This record gives sequence, C-alpha cells and structure tokens, in this order.
Amino acid sequence: MIGNFEMIRTNTAHIGSSPVRASGVLETVRKDTGVAEVRGNFENYLLEAMDYVNGKQVASTDVAQQLIIDPDSVDIHDVTIAMAEASMSLSIAQNVIDRVITSWSEITTTR
Repeated sequence: MIGNFEMIRTNTAHIGSSPVRASGVLETVRKDTGVAEVRGNFENYLLEAMDYVNGKQVASTDVAQQLIIDPDSVDIHDVTIAMAEASMSLSIAQNVIDRVITSWSEITTTR
C-alpha cells in the first residue's frame, strides 16, 4: 500500500527521530559505517500505486452495488465519498502517467 512509504534517515542533522522506510525496498547496513543503504525497486512502487487505485475503484463499485441491493444499509454520503476518492485517485494516476511519458519523451529527444 502506498501509505507505508518511509525513508531511512542517514544524517543525524535531518529533522525527525523516527526511521523512515519504503515498502518493497532492500535495506542493508554497512558494517564499516553502520549506515543503512537502501535500494528500492521502482517496479514495486508502480505496482503498489496501481493496486491502490484499483482498490479505490473496487471499493467504490462495491459500495454502489450495496446501495442498489440494500439501500437502507448504506449511507448515500459514503457512496458519494467512495466515488469521489476513486475518481480522484484515477485522475491523479492519469496525470502522473502523462507527466512521466512527457518527461521520458523529452529526455530521449534531448541530445
């Protein structure tokens, strides 16, 4: 899930005391310095993001179906909120994908 994103603090001068980690990341601690090295996997980040967006879409559909099947069991505001969350997450994903594609095309055409 995207909400698990954390980073490792390697500099004591940085603000905060809690460790920050990223899910789907391989972490190793160097024996000579004791500093954690983090190697992330971009593919895992993308897959987690798509799973998150898909989960919002599925949750929205489930709540809408529940409203149709048993209208008294679901508050209409919950349906509206679920649909808005699904729409917003899909819109953000589309914008990010569009910007990544635009950036990639700019990088590849720059010589």
